[in-house]
Amino acid sequence: MYFYPMTAPILSRAPHRPRPALTALGELTFTLARAHEICGAARRVLALLLARETAGPVFWVQPAWAPDRLYPDAVTRFIAPGRLHFVHPKRAEDLLWTVEEVLRSAAVPLVVADLPAPPGLTPVRRLHLAAEAGAALGGTAPLGLLLSPGAGGAAGVESRWHVAPRHRAGTSEWRLERRRARSDPPRAWHVRDDDGAAFSLHPAPETTDPSHSDLTAAAQLG
Repeated sequence: MYFYPMTAPILSRAPHRPRPALTALGELTFTLARAHEICGAARRVLALLLARETAGPVFWVQPAWAPDRLYPDAVTRFIAPGRLHFVHPKRAEDLLWTVEEVLRSAAVPLVVADLPAPPGLTPVRRLHLAAEAGAALGGTAPLGLLLSPGAGGAAGVESRWHVAPRHRAGTSEWRLERRRARSDPPRAWHVRDDDGAAFSLHPAPETTDPSHSDLTAAAQLG
Protein backbone atom coordinates (compact mmCIF):
# COMPACT_ATOMS: atom_id res chain seq x y z
CA MET A 1 0.00 0.00 0.00
CA TYR A 2 1.35 3.40 -0.99
CA PHE A 3 0.70 6.52 1.10
CA TYR A 4 0.75 9.81 -0.75
CA PRO A 5 2.66 12.56 1.03
CA MET A 6 0.65 15.47 2.40
CA THR A 7 1.26 18.62 0.42
CA ALA A 8 -0.29 21.05 2.93
CA PRO A 9 -0.95 21.00 6.69
CA ILE A 10 -4.53 20.33 7.73
CA LEU A 11 -4.28 22.43 10.88
CA SER A 12 -2.49 25.71 11.41
CA ARG A 13 -0.69 26.60 14.62
CA ALA A 14 -0.70 30.29 13.78
CA PRO A 15 -1.94 32.29 16.79
CA HIS A 16 -5.46 33.67 16.61
CA ARG A 17 -5.37 37.45 16.35
CA PRO A 18 -8.38 39.02 18.10
CA ARG A 19 -10.22 41.75 16.28
CA PRO A 20 -9.84 45.32 17.59
CA ALA A 21 -12.34 46.11 20.32
CA LEU A 22 -13.44 48.94 22.57
CA THR A 23 -13.00 48.14 26.26
CA ALA A 24 -15.06 49.76 29.01
CA LEU A 25 -14.88 49.46 32.79
CA GLY A 26 -11.90 47.17 32.52
CA GLU A 27 -13.53 44.05 31.07
CA LEU A 28 -16.48 44.90 28.82
CA THR A 29 -15.40 44.44 25.20
CA PHE A 30 -17.19 45.52 22.03
CA THR A 31 -15.69 44.45 18.71
CA LEU A 32 -15.10 47.47 16.48
CA ALA A 33 -16.45 47.79 12.94
CA ARG A 34 -19.54 45.83 13.99
CA ALA A 35 -23.08 46.55 15.25
CA HIS A 36 -24.08 45.61 18.81
CA GLU A 37 -27.50 45.72 20.46
CA ILE A 38 -28.24 47.21 23.89
CA CYS A 39 -31.74 46.70 25.27
CA GLY A 40 -33.57 47.22 28.56
CA ALA A 41 -34.85 50.24 30.44
CA ALA A 42 -31.38 51.68 31.08
CA ARG A 43 -29.90 50.97 27.62
CA ARG A 44 -28.81 54.59 27.19
CA VAL A 45 -26.64 54.35 30.31
CA LEU A 46 -24.38 51.73 28.71
CA ALA A 47 -24.25 53.69 25.44
CA LEU A 48 -23.00 56.75 27.33
CA LEU A 49 -20.50 54.67 29.32
CA LEU A 50 -19.06 53.46 26.01
CA ALA A 51 -19.01 57.03 24.72
CA ARG A 52 -16.74 57.86 27.68
CA GLU A 53 -14.14 55.49 26.25
CA THR A 54 -14.00 57.22 22.87
CA ALA A 55 -12.65 60.57 21.73
CA GLY A 56 -14.32 62.96 19.35
CA PRO A 57 -17.94 63.34 18.23
CA VAL A 58 -20.70 60.84 18.93
CA PHE A 59 -23.63 60.67 16.51
CA TRP A 60 -26.97 59.89 18.17
CA VAL A 61 -29.66 58.97 15.63
CA GLN A 62 -33.25 58.98 16.88
CA PRO A 63 -36.64 59.36 15.14
CA ALA A 64 -38.01 62.87 15.00
CA TRP A 65 -41.28 61.57 16.50
CA ALA A 66 -39.67 59.89 19.53
CA PRO A 67 -41.31 61.19 22.73
CA ASP A 68 -38.15 61.12 24.88
CA ARG A 69 -34.78 62.83 24.60
CA LEU A 70 -31.54 62.67 26.54
CA TYR A 71 -31.55 64.95 29.58
CA PRO A 72 -28.48 67.25 29.35
CA ASP A 73 -27.82 67.38 33.10
CA ALA A 74 -27.69 63.56 33.21
CA VAL A 75 -25.46 63.38 30.14
CA THR A 76 -22.79 65.53 31.81
CA ARG A 77 -22.24 62.73 34.33
CA PHE A 78 -20.88 60.65 31.44
CA ILE A 79 -19.48 62.91 28.71
CA ALA A 80 -19.39 66.55 27.68
CA PRO A 81 -22.75 67.24 25.97
CA GLY A 82 -20.92 69.11 23.23
CA ARG A 83 -19.62 65.80 21.90
CA LEU A 84 -23.13 64.65 21.03
CA HIS A 85 -24.48 65.33 17.56
CA PHE A 86 -28.18 64.53 17.27
CA VAL A 87 -29.79 63.43 14.01
CA HIS A 88 -33.60 63.15 13.93
CA PRO A 89 -34.83 61.62 10.63
CA LYS A 90 -38.49 62.27 9.88
CA ARG A 91 -39.06 58.99 8.00
CA ALA A 92 -38.65 55.49 9.45
CA GLU A 93 -36.73 54.28 6.38
CA ASP A 94 -34.10 56.97 6.93
CA LEU A 95 -33.15 55.85 10.44
CA LEU A 96 -30.83 52.95 9.67
CA TRP A 97 -29.82 54.48 6.34
CA THR A 98 -28.39 57.42 8.29
CA VAL A 99 -26.53 55.11 10.67
CA GLU A 100 -25.20 53.11 7.72
CA GLU A 101 -23.83 56.20 5.98
CA VAL A 102 -22.13 57.52 9.12
CA LEU A 103 -20.50 54.14 9.80
CA ARG A 104 -19.27 53.92 6.21
CA SER A 105 -17.71 57.38 6.43
CA ALA A 106 -15.53 56.40 9.42
CA ALA A 107 -15.79 60.05 10.46
CA VAL A 108 -16.80 59.31 14.06
CA PRO A 109 -15.83 56.52 16.48
CA LEU A 110 -19.33 55.84 17.83
CA VAL A 111 -22.77 55.88 16.20
CA VAL A 112 -25.84 55.25 18.37
CA ALA A 113 -29.17 54.30 16.81
CA ASP A 114 -31.93 54.96 19.38
CA LEU A 115 -34.63 52.82 17.78
CA PRO A 116 -38.36 52.27 18.46
CA ALA A 117 -38.05 48.52 17.70
CA PRO A 118 -35.31 45.96 16.91
CA PRO A 119 -34.25 45.89 13.24
CA GLY A 120 -34.29 42.79 11.03
CA LEU A 121 -31.41 40.67 9.79
CA THR A 122 -30.84 42.37 6.44
CA PRO A 123 -30.51 45.93 7.86
CA VAL A 124 -28.11 44.66 10.55
CA ARG A 125 -25.96 42.94 7.93
CA ARG A 126 -25.83 46.18 5.99
CA LEU A 127 -24.63 47.98 9.12
CA HIS A 128 -21.85 45.42 9.60
CA LEU A 129 -20.73 45.88 6.00
CA ALA A 130 -20.85 49.67 6.29
CA ALA A 131 -18.77 49.63 9.48
CA GLU A 132 -16.22 47.29 7.92
CA ALA A 133 -16.04 49.51 4.84
CA GLY A 134 -15.42 52.51 7.09
CA ALA A 135 -12.65 50.68 8.96
CA ALA A 136 -11.04 49.71 5.64
CA LEU A 137 -10.52 53.39 4.86
CA GLY A 138 -7.67 53.35 7.37
CA GLY A 139 -9.07 55.89 9.78
CA THR A 140 -11.35 55.25 12.74
CA ALA A 141 -12.83 51.76 13.09
CA PRO A 142 -16.39 52.78 14.02
CA LEU A 143 -18.64 51.12 16.59
CA GLY A 144 -22.38 50.87 15.96
CA LEU A 145 -24.84 50.59 18.86
CA LEU A 146 -28.49 49.68 18.34
CA LEU A 147 -30.66 50.68 21.31
CA SER A 148 -33.84 48.58 21.43
CA PRO A 149 -36.69 48.72 23.95
CA GLY A 150 -37.65 45.79 26.18
CA ALA A 151 -35.69 42.58 25.67
CA GLY A 152 -34.42 43.60 22.23
CA GLY A 153 -34.11 40.93 19.60
CA ALA A 154 -32.21 42.41 16.65
CA ALA A 155 -31.06 39.56 14.40
CA GLY A 156 -27.43 39.11 13.41
CA VAL A 157 -25.86 41.55 15.89
CA GLU A 158 -22.31 40.99 17.12
CA SER A 159 -23.53 40.99 20.74
CA ARG A 160 -26.64 41.73 22.79
CA TRP A 161 -26.62 43.45 26.20
CA HIS A 162 -29.41 44.14 28.67
CA VAL A 163 -29.28 46.96 31.23
CA ALA A 164 -31.82 47.56 34.02
CA PRO A 165 -31.83 49.96 36.98
CA ARG A 166 -31.13 48.57 40.44
CA HIS A 167 -30.94 51.80 42.43
CA ARG A 168 -30.90 51.77 46.22
CA ALA A 169 -31.07 54.54 48.79
CA GLY A 170 -28.03 56.72 48.21
CA THR A 171 -26.63 54.47 45.45
CA SER A 172 -27.09 54.53 41.68
CA GLU A 173 -26.63 51.02 40.33
CA TRP A 174 -27.59 49.04 37.23
CA ARG A 175 -27.66 45.34 36.41
CA LEU A 176 -25.82 44.59 33.17
CA GLU A 177 -26.12 41.29 31.30
CA ARG A 178 -24.21 40.11 28.26
CA ARG A 179 -26.93 37.87 26.87
CA ARG A 180 -25.20 36.77 23.69
CA ALA A 181 -21.92 37.41 21.90
CA ARG A 182 -20.01 35.72 19.12
CA SER A 183 -16.82 35.29 21.14
CA ASP A 184 -17.85 35.54 24.82
CA PRO A 185 -20.22 33.59 27.08
CA PRO A 186 -23.25 35.11 28.82
CA ARG A 187 -22.35 36.97 32.00
CA ALA A 188 -23.84 39.48 34.45
CA TRP A 189 -22.47 42.43 36.42
CA HIS A 190 -23.58 45.31 38.58
CA VAL A 191 -22.47 48.76 37.40
CA ARG A 192 -22.18 51.23 40.27
CA ASP A 193 -21.84 54.99 40.26
CA ASP A 194 -19.18 55.52 42.94
CA ASP A 195 -20.23 58.80 44.53
CA GLY A 196 -19.71 60.82 41.40
CA ALA A 197 -16.03 59.91 41.09
CA ALA A 198 -16.18 56.98 38.66
CA PHE A 199 -18.15 53.92 37.62
CA SER A 200 -17.19 50.45 38.81
CA LEU A 201 -18.07 46.91 37.71
CA HIS A 202 -18.94 44.06 40.09
CA PRO A 203 -19.88 40.40 39.40
CA ALA A 204 -23.57 39.56 39.69
CA PRO A 205 -25.53 36.27 39.85
CA GLU A 206 -25.91 34.61 36.44
CA THR A 207 -29.68 34.92 36.31
CA THR A 208 -31.65 36.60 33.56
CA ASP A 209 -33.21 39.86 34.62
CA PRO A 210 -36.87 40.43 33.61
CA SER A 211 -37.61 43.42 31.43
CA HIS A 212 -38.43 46.65 33.23
CA SER A 213 -40.52 49.64 32.34
CA ASP A 214 -38.78 52.41 30.40
CA LEU A 215 -40.14 54.91 32.95
CA THR A 216 -37.07 54.52 35.18
CA ALA A 217 -34.70 55.13 32.30
CA ALA A 218 -36.70 58.19 31.29
CA ALA A 219 -36.35 59.55 34.79
CA GLN A 220 -32.59 59.05 34.66
CA LEU A 221 -31.77 60.25 31.16
CA GLY A 222 -34.82 62.14 29.98
